[in-house]
Amino acid sequence: MLTTDSKIEEYILEHIDSEPDNLHLLYRRVNTELLYSRMCSGHLQGRMLKMLVRMVRPQRVLELGTYAGYSALCIAEGLADDSCTVDTIEVEDELEDFITRSLDDSEYGRRVRLHIGDAMELLPRLLGENSYDMVYVDANKRHYVEYYNLLVDRLRSGAFILADNTLWDGKVADGNSHNDAQTRGIMAFNDLVAADDRVEKAILPMRDGLTLIYKK
Repeated sequence: MLTTDSKIEEYILEHIDSEPDNLHLLYRRVNTELLYSRMCSGHLQGRMLKMLVRMVRPQRVLELGTYAGYSALCIAEGLADDSCTVDTIEVEDELEDFITRSLDDSEYGRRVRLHIGDAMELLPRLLGENSYDMVYVDANKRHYVEYYNLLVDRLRSGAFILADNTLWDGKVADGNSHNDAQTRGIMAFNDLVAADDRVEKAILPMRDGLTLIYKK
């Protein structure tokens, strides 16, 4: 379910930048070759991610949850130049060949460094070795709280965290939908961020919800 009405979303897509050809082809590949194609960011969210990167102007970005590489390429496209980079983590090693092809097919793929493994295991090393200006979280919903706790203390003042799927098909506002672990994970994350006075936060009701978090 999209949080945006389908007719409104269609109107929006007609009035924003078009989807780049390589990403359009990638989206088609996702829908024909991969399971759970809904996990792919797509045109609207992809253009939003690029725009947010343009606004923040990060030097280094970290992404949790690569999936097909679509969102990583949108982030990379928004970076100022090739001196800026995206580290992206994907837990499913069977996606490595698909992602590598996605990066190779894009002029912005050289800005992306793929890491295969569990984010909870890789994060301490990456955060210890690098200073990130922006983090995009779109990984296992059960672990959003753990991701946040690892990130927020290690990011500099002025850094951003973008968290995807924070409205979770509307289940977060439905008192009868608290039984599954993913919904509980998202709700716990939303409550944690809302109560954290170290950060400023806002939720965009686009697609499945996108939370913007600014570390003071």
